[in-house]
Amino acid sequence: MASYSTAQVAEILGIGTDTLHRWLKQKRVVAPELLLVGGVKVRLWSEEQLSAAKKYKANHYWGKGARRKRKKRAK
Repeated sequence: MASYSTAQVAEILGIGTDTLHRWLKQKRVVAPELLLVGGVKVRLWSEEQLSAAKKYKANHYWGKGARRKRKKRAK
């Protein structure tokens, strides 16, 4: 059974780590428990948790909303 880091999950989903951390903080995606590995706290994601994050992204994520081009105004 494969396990992924938070950075790897963000890369697989095609989003930034900041976006994924924001989803975790807002409880939009269920976060895996923190594990202590070599004195560092990490989250190890399972395949099931990764698929749940993929499903959330497919239903709710539109991309970089603020950077969309605006239509020009008529004079």
